[in-house]
Amino acid sequence: METKFIKIISVLLIFDAMRTLIIEDEAPAARRLAKLIQEIEPEAIIEGTLDSVSSALRWFDQHRLPDLLFLDINLGDGLSFEIFEKTEIFCPVIFITAYDEYAIKAFKVNSIDYLLKPLKEMELRKSLEKYKRFQHNHLLQSGNLRAVLEHMKKPEKEWKQRFVVHFGDKLKSVESSAIAYFMIIEKNTFLVTHQNDSFGINYSLDQIIEFIDPSLFFRVNRKYIVSFDSIKNMWSYSRSRVKLQLDPPASEDVIVSTDRSSAFKEWLDQ
Repeated sequence: METKFIKIISVLLIFDAMRTLIIEDEAPAARRLAKLIQEIEPEAIIEGTLDSVSSALRWFDQHRLPDLLFLDINLGDGLSFEIFEKTEIFCPVIFITAYDEYAIKAFKVNSIDYLLKPLKEMELRKSLEKYKRFQHNHLLQSGNLRAVLEHMKKPEKEWKQRFVVHFGDKLKSVESSAIAYFMIIEKNTFLVTHQNDSFGINYSLDQIIEFIDPSLFFRVNRKYIVSFDSIKNMWSYSRSRVKLQLDPPASEDVIVSTDRSSAFKEWLDQ
């Protein structure tokens, strides 16, 4: 049965359209890249074409990550490496640039290839093949398929019940039910209890969302995971977003990002 499920999932992955994003400040180069991508991969979806660091940061704050990112290095308002310093980018990246001095730095930020301009179709074709191999190997090696199969076998997942935190020079166990929300401050993760106690923890939000009960917690944006019980008030906000008032109060506005708003409303209504 396990082999059968792997085959089914593999077929679904093959036919899943590749969602791509292009960040390139030279309009002719961006148009040519988009044209070549769709000639090589007719089912590919170009989700957007951006031309600056600032526009990229706004886009990533409002959309889910693409499957593959095509990225020029020298943009009109700075080097594209600034994007990785200011937001979390986990998708594979193919750099396309006129400069070769950034190659080593590029491969430190999820890069699977580094192509020099003027772009050659054959080189792009090879890069896309490399991306497909990367995705296939990543799924197998990361255990994602195994996790799916194990989930199908289990009638119910056991969610994390408590977190061990440092309390001065002591250790303290915090029950998950006592947590109001998790948040990121200056790249560090904290949990905040309903009693307004804050503790640093050694987990990323990506890790936390995998082992806490999704009926009780929801990740509203890249910086916050909130519990249902922590939500005191909600307001409609621009671009179909939702603004939250949390209890205890957060030190900044907590706004459900555009790409999560629909799922958030469904979560509230379950």
